Amino acid sequence: MDATGGTTPTTPRTPRPGRYTIDPDGSTLSFRTTHVFGLLPVRGTFALRGGTVDVADPLSGSRISVEVDAASFRSGNAQRDGAVRSARFLDTGTHPLITFVSGEVEADAVSGTLTAHGVSRPVRLSVVQLALFEGGFTVRATLRVDRTEFGVTASPGMAGRRLDLTVEARCVRG
Repeated sequence: MDATGGTTPTTPRTPRPGRYTIDPDGSTLSFRTTHVFGLLPVRGTFALRGGTVDVADPLSGSRISVEVDAASFRSGNAQRDGAVRSARFLDTGTHPLITFVSGEVEADAVSGTLTAHGVSRPVRLSVVQLALFEGGFTVRATLRVDRTEFGVTASPGMAGRRLDLTVEARCVRG
């Protein structure tokens, strides 16, 4: 109840049920890692190619599918970017997509399967922010991955083993 004795309208905490499309132009996948024996930070991005979010009621019945363009790897260093896209690391000629397909969806976490470099592994993303707007929502989620678990093993010591990923997705109804 509010000060006048009436009820205060509540803002929904989850998007309305239905299908949403991930807007690639309004979404990013950024990463942080290190190189040179963990001494120097490296930051960069991948481009989201697209995806869908099927919001269900209850939320646990929701499904998410995302495609990332592996060749879109950008760190601001052309030489490093080319090396990471090469067969020594991501081998984007053979494995052009990084995909995520959800399993369990909760308000604060999403579990599913991440496939990169032709290897699929279970992962769990932490949902750190959700903002609703007319006709859609934005979500920010984080995840730490060990690149060696996906068969990306080149340059041990020189290239960071773990990447901290942050996905910021703009999802619109349609």
